[in-house]
Amino acid sequence: MYAPMASGVYGITNSSEWIYIGETDDIQGALLTHLRESDSPQMKRRPTGFVFEISDAARRSSRQDSLVSEYQPCCNERLSRHT
Repeated sequence: MYAPMASGVYGITNSSEWIYIGETDDIQGALLTHLRESDSPQMKRRPTGFVFEISDAARRSSRQDSLVSEYQPCCNERLSRHT
């Protein structure tokens, strides 16, 4: 699976749902972190897909918010309830 070491927004999916949409300075690093966290809510949903969009830091947060609103990933909702 390819992921660049670049600023952007990314999404994790499985065959039936969007699991998580995040934003980061390093897309590749974020993917590797998720893969190492086998007990996380995201990994327990057995992800099969990873997509990304390169974006500068100034636009990442608003793009993430827009995508979360549109796709309603299950783990973003869970995380926002605990913060």
